[in-house]
This record gives sequence, C-alpha cells and structure tokens, in this order.
Amino acid sequence: MKDLTQGSIPKHLINMALPMMIGMFIQTLYFIVDLYFVGKLGAAALAGLSLAGNAMFLIFALTQILNVSTAALISHAVGAKDKEDANLTFNQSMMLSTVTGGVVCIVGYLGAEVYLNLISQDVATVQMGLAYLHWFIPCMALQFVMVSISAALRGTGIVKPTMIIQTLSILVNIILSPILIAGWGSGYAMGIAGAGFASSISVIFAVILLCYYFKTAEKYVSVDFSLWQVDTARIKKLLAIGLPAGGEFFLMFVYMATIYWLIQPFGADAQAGFGLGSRIMQSLFLPAMAIAFAAPAIAGQNFGAQNYQRVRETYTWSAIMTCSLMAILTLTCLSQAEFLVQGFSDEPEVLLVSVMFLQIICWNFVPSGIVFTCSGMFQSLGNTMPALISTATRLITFILPALWLSHQDDFQIEQLWYVSVTTVCIQASVSFYLLKREFKKRLPYADLSSDNLVNESL
Repeated sequence: MKDLTQGSIPKHLINMALPMMIGMFIQTLYFIVDLYFVGKLGAAALAGLSLAGNAMFLIFALTQILNVSTAALISHAVGAKDKEDANLTFNQSMMLSTVTGGVVCIVGYLGAEVYLNLISQDVATVQMGLAYLHWFIPCMALQFVMVSISAALRGTGIVKPTMIIQTLSILVNIILSPILIAGWGSGYAMGIAGAGFASSISVIFAVILLCYYFKTAEKYVSVDFSLWQVDTARIKKLLAIGLPAGGEFFLMFVYMATIYWLIQPFGADAQAGFGLGSRIMQSLFLPAMAIAFAAPAIAGQNFGAQNYQRVRETYTWSAIMTCSLMAILTLTCLSQAEFLVQGFSDEPEVLLVSVMFLQIICWNFVPSGIVFTCSGMFQSLGNTMPALISTATRLITFILPALWLSHQDDFQIEQLWYVSVTTVCIQASVSFYLLKREFKKRLPYADLSSDNLVNESL
C-alpha cells in the first residue's frame, strides 16, 4: 500500500502515470501491429475488425462498473486506514467479476452475429467480424477478473506490478499476431481470427500472472473466499458508484455504433477508414488517459482522509498535464495525419477517410482532456452520475443533428466529424460545470476558477 495523502501531488501523478504510460505505449504498439496485419487482408477485414472491436466499448462499460467502484471504495478505505473494509470491497468485486465474465462469454457467442448484421450491410465485413469475435470473446470475458485486481491495486496506490504484467501480456500479443494472422514461421495463417486468438492468449497470460502476484506479494488486500458470499450492502455501494461510470462507456458504445450505422451507405471503405482513424486516435489518447487514471487514486485517498485541499490540487495538476498532452497531439494530427495512417491499408479511399477524420476530430482533443480529468475526479469523490450526464449530453447533441444530416441529399461523412467536435466541446463544458458544483457540495471552500486553482497548487 502506498500513502498518497502526503508528498507532492505532481510527483505522485507522474510516478503513478509513468508506469501506466509505458504500458500504454506498449499497448499502442499492439494496436499498430494488429492494424497493420489485419489491414493487409483488405478493407472488409479492417472494417470487420473495427465493428467487432467496437463491441469492446460494451465490455468496457461493464468492466468500468467494477473498475471505478472498486478503486474508489478501496482508495477511500485506505485513506481512512480501514483494511477490513478494503478487503470486503475487493472480494465482492472479484465475485461479481467472475460471474459477469461467464455471462458475457455465453451472451457473446449467442449474440455476435445479430450485432454485426445490425450495423453492417456488407456480407464480407460481417463474416470477418464474426471470425474475429469467435476467438476474441474469451479475451472479453477475462477482462473482468483482470480489471478487479488492477483496480484494487490502483486503489492502494500500486500500479507498477499491473503495468509490468500488462506490458508482458501485450508483448505476447505483439509476438503472436504476425504468427497467427499471417502465418509467420508456422505456415498456417488464421487471418483475422488469428488477431482475436492472439488477444485471448495474451489476456489469459496476464490473468495468470496477476493471480500469482496477488498470491505471493500483495498483502493489504487479498482473496478470501469466505467474503465471496453476497453482501447486499457492499454490492449496492459498488453499483451506486460503478453503474453511472459503466453507463458512460455504454453510451460511447451507442455513439460508435450509431456512426457505423450512419456511414453504411458509404460502403466498407468508409467503415474501415473510420475504424482505422478511431483506433489511431484511441492510441494517441493513451498517455493522457494514464494521467487521468492516476488522479482518482490520489484524490480518492485524500478525500477519504478529508484532505480536501489536496483533492483540489490533484484536479489542477491533472488538468494541466492532460490538456497539455492533448494540445501536442492536436498539432501532431493536423500536420502528420497522413504519416500516422500510411502503411495500414493499400486502399486509397480507406486512407483518405482516416486522414480526414483525424484532421477534423483532433480539434476535440483538448476538450476531451477536460472530460477525462473531470471524469477521474467524479470517480475519486464516489459519485460518477455527473460523468454519465455529461456523456448523455454529448450523445443526444450528436445523434439528433447526425440523423437529420443523414437524410439530406448533400450528406457527406465529414459532416459527422464536425458535429462530433462540437458535441465534445459541449460535453467538456457540462463536465466542468458539474464538477464545480460537486466540489462546492463535497469539499469546503472549493473554487474551480483557473486563477485560484493554479495559485493553490503552486
């Protein structure tokens, strides 16, 4: 356990974020390797990977319920020096993750084809997506146990073991991808199915290592099967914090699925181009997200210890660091979009859609940094409903004009990206307003005006 209620806030953020950044950098390499080899299989394969990969937002929604609530409650317990309470939270989370993972596995195999047929009219794209999902579903199911363990460690201020294990897991994935997809060395190419299989093997590897670490090293919280009996009160606490956070990712799943559905008339090239561009964008976001992920544990421990000034300082530094990184990424996409996508596809139309997407969508990167920061602070305070409200605002303000535009004779795909930029700016404003209100309710003398925040931090 690491005490985050003392010492420099910026130093804590950097110390926690750096290991996650390294892990996320390796994860970026995994995305690139996966995209490169699948992209060589053609536009239908790339579109199928993108559509099937969008299902991960649904899994993120479910895992986020446990991820956010487990980390928040354990960080509060650590701040209050209540080890028994932390252990109860962890074991209830592990019980829920095991059951949920099994359910996801069953539902995934039964519903994969229905989902793909709903958002694509291209038979080849659906077949490719189905081939990928059939091998990728075990990876999705195992995410729950992995998330519960990682969240518990993060709540106690420990991130390095998780980073090392995730890095090793991703390296396994990177090594296996060309072997299974293209048949390097084996002579047997599984195609897009190999990408899903490589991911599942790597996650199995990670779960085994995490379980071994918990059994041999971690002492503050540990697996205790006597605590796996249903504790209604604790589950209600987990769900009260986690459901809004999960709902936030579910709305992102709906948002992405809506875009894929709206651009169906433009064909597989357009869906593949959007999928490629959005995956590259997600990869670019990872370093900034590492800071946003580090903030809740720091702010959460200080909130549990009633060190409210340090909670406010955590927000300030997290916002400065995250938005600064996002500004750099904006400039990168504006000047180097073609460089970022070249080599991932031989289809000119796919690359054109990707470049256009990145050059327009990058204008929402800094507002997205504000959203990430605010979302992390909502988690630390144990109230994630405001984050859900801001995401719902974005979804509503996007879908209504997007549906109207799609029925116009001069509808163009780039119009969706301009609408998206506008809605993220609206979401950032809503998130900031709601966080300011939350601070006033929960933290004495909280003031989110930029001058006061910077002065207090310094």
